[in-house]
Amino acid sequence: SNANGPTVISTATIATAADWFTGISSEQMRQRLRANVEITDVKPFWEDRLFGDIDHIVEFQIGSIRFEGINPCARCIVPTRDPLTGQAYPNFQKIFVAQRQACLPSWVSSSRFNHFYRLSVNTRIPDSEAGKILQVGDEVVVGGRC
Repeated sequence: SNANGPTVISTATIATAADWFTGISSEQMRQRLRANVEITDVKPFWEDRLFGDIDHIVEFQIGSIRFEGINPCARCIVPTRDPLTGQAYPNFQKIFVAQRQACLPSWVSSSRFNHFYRLSVNTRIPDSEAGKILQVGDEVVVGGRC
């Protein structure tokens, strides 16, 4: 399905992913992952609740804007490289995959993980939301509750 909206991740997930690697700070991991929307004050992997089984779209709202959670974002080669130097981190993808699989919350739809090199959530924004503005500090509501 088409997921042309922003990618969503939590600050806690970024920090946890950084902890998987020696010498990578949260800020560096943030630059490596390049998500569009970052949610604070939630637990690591909170954003994994924003997608369901393949035939189930999770609706959520940030501020006045409605979003549809589509699937966990498959990562490319960019996160394996230092954002400033472009130097590859040894075994980055292998470490990432092992840790992501080990840390996957029990409530997550594991059917969405044909591989575990996935982090953050791909979304779609309905046409009805065009022109609306997202602001820092907007509240996030999932399925009618925070």
